[in-house]
Amino acid sequence: MANYKLTIAYDGTAYKGWQYQPDQRTVQGTIHRALQIITKRKPKIYGAGRTDAGVHALGQVANFHTRLSIPTDSMRRALNSLLPPDIRILKCEIVGEKFNARFHARGKVYEYRLFEGEVLLPHIQRFTAQVRGPSLDLNAVKEAAAYLVGEKDFSSFASEDSRKDRVRKIQSFKVWKKGGIIYFRVRGSGFLKYMVRIMVGTLIEVGKGKITPAEFKSILEARDRTLAGPTAPPQGLFLLKVLY
Repeated sequence: MANYKLTIAYDGTAYKGWQYQPDQRTVQGTIHRALQIITKRKPKIYGAGRTDAGVHALGQVANFHTRLSIPTDSMRRALNSLLPPDIRILKCEIVGEKFNARFHARGKVYEYRLFEGEVLLPHIQRFTAQVRGPSLDLNAVKEAAAYLVGEKDFSSFASEDSRKDRVRKIQSFKVWKKGGIIYFRVRGSGFLKYMVRIMVGTLIEVGKGKITPAEFKSILEARDRTLAGPTAPPQGLFLLKVLY
């Protein structure tokens, strides 16, 4: 059995997330249908992690096994010829038989893009969230974001239906502004459901002056989702890279 590893980019706008769902258009399901045509089988696809509806990826990773022996470049081209243009296979490799995109991942890097201003240009509106009003206080945002770094219980920044073990390790959380867009880039060992979007949504409240950095720290320590800010919209979020 050959084990193919795929690096995938996609525009998540038209999809109900990565994970296969019956009667829903998902990224995993769309790739699976293309693989069925190529392999004449129903190979199981293992994704490195789920992305929510409307969330994008520049470096999602998946793997599947097949008895066919197809050169990696040919497999990549064949998949891209069958997939819609909003899903692209960037790289195809043959890896060890035991490699699993999900269970061997050591971490992920996400980036959230937020446009600050009244007029969001049409060509970026699918990939950038928007905040109107006075400019955010980025110094306060950076001060608050620093509290997220380390191994902590992130219950305050997770969906209520997230798994019970909510301790995760954040290695870095960087915030910067360029060309009217604020970038939030976070690297961690793993992430809970909606975790990045809730962290960003709460940091936006800090930038607006509705929450102080000290209060942000208290919210983190309280382990109470009701104290945190809103969940930021999905279109600003990208899975940049999976770490192995």
